[in-house]
Amino acid sequence: MQNRAQHGPALLGCDTIVALADAAADGVVLFGKNSDRPPGEPQAPVMIERATHPAGASVRCQYVTIPQVRETARVLGSRPTWLWGFEMGLNEHGVAIGNETIFAHEAPAPVGLTGMDLVRLGLERGRTAAEALDTIVRLVEEYGQGGSGYRDMDWPYNNSFLIADPVEAWILEAAGRQWAARRATATDSISNHVSIGADWDRLGAATAARARECGLAVAEPFDFALAYRDATMVPPVLSSGRLRRSRQLLREDRGRHTLTSLRRVLGDHDATGACFARGAAPDQEQFYTICMHEGPSRTAMAMVVALEPSPALPRTMWLAFGRPCTSVWFPLLVAGRLPEALVRAGTEGTGAPGAEGLWWTFERLAARAEDAPGDGARIRAALADLEGALAREHAELLRELAGAAPREVEMRATAAAERVARRLDTVARGLCAASSLPAG
Repeated sequence: MQNRAQHGPALLGCDTIVALADAAADGVVLFGKNSDRPPGEPQAPVMIERATHPAGASVRCQYVTIPQVRETARVLGSRPTWLWGFEMGLNEHGVAIGNETIFAHEAPAPVGLTGMDLVRLGLERGRTAAEALDTIVRLVEEYGQGGSGYRDMDWPYNNSFLIADPVEAWILEAAGRQWAARRATATDSISNHVSIGADWDRLGAATAARARECGLAVAEPFDFALAYRDATMVPPVLSSGRLRRSRQLLREDRGRHTLTSLRRVLGDHDATGACFARGAAPDQEQFYTICMHEGPSRTAMAMVVALEPSPALPRTMWLAFGRPCTSVWFPLLVAGRLPEALVRAGTEGTGAPGAEGLWWTFERLAARAEDAPGDGARIRAALADLEGALAREHAELLRELAGAAPREVEMRATAAAERVARRLDTVARGLCAASSLPAG
């Protein structure tokens, strides 16, 4: 049961949100996530093709090898460049998953499946949210959670997951090999602590017995958070305020939610709203905002998707490099191929202007906006113009693709992704090259 405190607490963030159909303006399930990672750790979009695998095949995850299934789905997601698994993603069937670090009274193993492994495996193997949930639960029970989730330190951690499809969503929280799951409410979210209490809908077969065996606090009916939440390693100030804030903002717009409203939630800075302002101390909840700018964890990538039932065309994922408040939400279809400019977005440059990947360019823009509010306003205005143009062009693309043959859809999706990458590159690098911004 011991935690790996010998390395010191790793304050990794993340917030994942959902608005079910009856909470959305158009009656379509909406899903989003901010992936918060250590400063300077880049992410990039990744497309995994649909595949059929031979009998007896295996798949190497980050640290362990497990049996492969016969068929895996096409998946579009985002991951830190050093990882096999995904921080978040969407598959061709309309299943979306994001994960969070949680701190629990059950230590993850030195070697096992990381939360990011489990996100990718759930997306590759689940045709519905329930199937993806079952997939992750089976893997957690069989292989356990483990292996460091950090590039530069040895720190395995436990995970929670928000799993959605066009009909429903589930929240799963896992402590070691023990777990609880509940159906998401009309508007729901998760952050970095165990939050399922006695309101679980499913519980691991050994979860309650394990808590009693280890002398954890046990109530009747069984309360998963009471037993397994560990608030001693990392103070509640890290995530309690963010979870309360995301749920509050989601409730306020219930029945009116759109992709735009979910983007506002993911770009929120608590009392300062859409604009980040320094001033809070690390012992205050306001220091740890949904759009994370300070401390040992920063928002590295953001995602929103609309999970339409039975769409005529491949689904669209909207991504934003870095902090969404000083970035551009850009669209990618779960179709075609991604251009090198996106695949290699996390490539670090040599110091020469323009040599870095796109992720690093947006990271520089965010740093400048934080340091110089006047420049920040100009940056946000220019990026908002680009975001609007990309949204209009994507809407036109979808109209033009109505009734198109699959081969044409694949070709046009590839061409559209290339155009998006060029537009992002031109505008973001142009802003970085402005005289008031630091050189690359």
